[in-house]
Amino acid sequence: MNKNIALLAAVSVLALSANANALEFRPYVGVQYNYTEVDAKEVKPDMNSYSVVIGTEYNKYFSTEVFYQNSDKSNDMINGTKVKSDFDAYGLDAYAYLPLGCDRVWSVFATAGIANYDSDTSSVQGKGEDNGLGYRLGAGIQYSITNDLAVRAIARHIWADKLEDVDDMKEFSLGVKYAF
Repeated sequence: MNKNIALLAAVSVLALSANANALEFRPYVGVQYNYTEVDAKEVKPDMNSYSVVIGTEYNKYFSTEVFYQNSDKSNDMINGTKVKSDFDAYGLDAYAYLPLGCDRVWSVFATAGIANYDSDTSSVQGKGEDNGLGYRLGAGIQYSITNDLAVRAIARHIWADKLEDVDDMKEFSLGVKYAF
């Protein structure tokens, strides 16, 4: 009988300590600078953009965020014609973190998500618009300056679905986030 009580007490302590790390629900906001290399059929523009993110940390290992991204206009030449292009994107990303070291201020992470991409092109021949999904997969590193403030770097690959002239994109981001 005493062994059963001791076993139940040990399981309860482990369950309570595991539950303490289970869910935190800490909301955060962030901004990022993005450099995007677009692999299109006729041209391969490089674009700069910014992202605004709103997310939730569920614990030190997992978070999700929604984002909005807006690029600058890229000026390229196609068959002697100047073409301007840009894109907007919004979507949802999930992050899985692996804290490193005893103090756990560094973390490596993997991210996966989906986004809607709206691209615009214009030239002397007219304007074009395109809309489609992008499937996002990436990895990065994060440094926690304080318990609430962190900086991170991300590299991701984006597969474009139903964007007429775009095959895929490579994106490199540097950002900061603040948790409440």
